[in-house]
Amino acid sequence: QVQLVESGGGLVQAGGSLRLSCAASGNIFSINVMGWYRQAPGKQRELVATITSGGSTNYADSVKDRFTISRDNAKNTVYLQMNSLKPEDTAVYYCNTKLGPYVYWGRGTQVTVSS
Repeated sequence: QVQLVESGGGLVQAGGSLRLSCAASGNIFSINVMGWYRQAPGKQRELVATITSGGSTNYADSVKDRFTISRDNAKNTVYLQMNSLKPEDTAVYYCNTKLGPYVYWGRGTQVTVSS
C-alpha cells in the first residue's frame, strides 16, 4: 500500500506561481516513477509531468517551459513548480504512482487561476 497526500493548491492570478507537493508513505521503497495529473471540469484526467527515481522527467506539451517537476527521495516527496499560470491550468491536480500492478492516486488539490 502507498499513500499519497497532495498540498499547495489555491487561487492565483494569471501569470502567477504555485508549488504543489506530494508526500508519499507506506511501501515506497520500490517506487520508480511518480507523476502529476490534472482534471478540469468536464474533461478527462490528463498527464502533466512524470519523474523517475533517477531524475528523468517528462512533460505535457501544454506545460513545458512553465512547470518543473522535482523529487526529494530522502523526504519521499515530489514537487510541481508551476510558473506563468494560465486560466486553462485550472483543475484538480493529482499525484500518482504505480507499484507492480497497482496504481495509486492522491485525493487531489484544487488549483484555480483567475484571468
